[in-house]
Amino acid sequence: MQLVFKLILRLAFFLAAIVASAQDISGTWKGALKVQGMELPIVFNISQSDNGFTTTLDSPKQNAFDMPTDKTTFTNSKLTIVYDGIAMEYEATYEDGTFKGTFHQAGQSFPLNLEKGEKEAKKLKPQEPKKPYPYASEEVIFENKNAGNIKFAGTLTLPKGVKNPPVAILITGSGPQNRNEELLGHKPFLVLADHLTRQGIAVLRYDDRGTAKSEGDFQSATSFDFASDVEAAMAYLQTRSDVVNPNKIGLVGHSEGGLIAPIVAARNNKVAFCVLLAGPGVDGKEVLLTQGKRAAELEGFPASDIAISQEVSAKIFDISADFKGEASKKQMKELLESVKTRMTSPKAKEELTDSAIDRQIEMITSPWMQAFLGYDPQTSLQKVNCPVLAINGEKDFQVLPKLNLDGIKKGLQHNKDVTIKEFKDLNHLFQTSKTGALSEYSEIEETFAPVALNFVSDWINERF
Repeated sequence: MQLVFKLILRLAFFLAAIVASAQDISGTWKGALKVQGMELPIVFNISQSDNGFTTTLDSPKQNAFDMPTDKTTFTNSKLTIVYDGIAMEYEATYEDGTFKGTFHQAGQSFPLNLEKGEKEAKKLKPQEPKKPYPYASEEVIFENKNAGNIKFAGTLTLPKGVKNPPVAILITGSGPQNRNEELLGHKPFLVLADHLTRQGIAVLRYDDRGTAKSEGDFQSATSFDFASDVEAAMAYLQTRSDVVNPNKIGLVGHSEGGLIAPIVAARNNKVAFCVLLAGPGVDGKEVLLTQGKRAAELEGFPASDIAISQEVSAKIFDISADFKGEASKKQMKELLESVKTRMTSPKAKEELTDSAIDRQIEMITSPWMQAFLGYDPQTSLQKVNCPVLAINGEKDFQVLPKLNLDGIKKGLQHNKDVTIKEFKDLNHLFQTSKTGALSEYSEIEETFAPVALNFVSDWINERF
């Protein structure tokens, strides 16, 4: 009897081992989303440790690799992967060595099944610098004492043969960004930092709060919180007189970073210069309305649908600016649901699912969005006295060049050292583009047009 009992125990252990082995999900899992008649390969790289599962996301067609997701759970053959930064969630069931599930993003849902495969090698963009660099590169940590002493991780690059050079702090655009402002296979801030440092300008770039190696909570933060982070970076550089000139600390902000830089410069007379790369010159409501209109035009939506979208969006932005909790959310939901009955484009109707509407409301009522909608850049621009360079691309659909450069020029009319420049054929990322559409970002091999890089470095060096 004892022998039989031991045999049963061994058999039970053996069966458990087989089940555990069968459900070992570590590795590379591949599938493809079918979006508007196109296939978009998606890859999840899942790792298991004593603390659970972690996952990185690859989008090979967009040359985007190793994007860290926020949460991975696998229980009772059910897999869930969440990536807050791009509003993505994948839910699937493990069956016969494959995952069968649904990919959700920004309110849209697509079937996505995964099979195990081999990880693809990442392809470097042509402008991405390769080590060894002809300058010093130092990993640094600094704290924001006004935000609970959260720690920021960054990289300080220092030109060789230049004693106490001017130094630029790079400020990323909207959304959680790492120090390279990495997106869609490109690393614009790595390319920009490399160029500036080679031209004798030191650069500090860092991971946004709550992103990559930096501490803090990104989701609850606003542009004003990010401005506080920039001030913490300035305070750190002022302690580094051993390698940089603390009287020549400037700010280079891209997109939202071009909104944040003037906020910091308006209240800190120690800012030596500002470079605004596709920064807004009008209030958030106008930026989003003009951005939405141009994006819809580039995607081929009918003019009638665009007009309806603009009308409803304007009303929703006004409600958000005067937000009154659940009552305001109810108003927004009714407005968005009414759009479905008024639109003529099947594509537009398909995108306005119930989950898409809920996600839009969540985004529009976030602390960041409410602060953005309610802020007029003129407030800070009028108080900026340091030299300012504002540049934009002719084909930028996210921050329309004429509208916003004119707004910046108006706000800085009192300033004696202002340079405004629009570059032909460049998009929001300062890539040479055909239309400026979002779909081109990943397809273009160029990360940052040399003509714009040289203009920025020449402008700084003429002054410092």
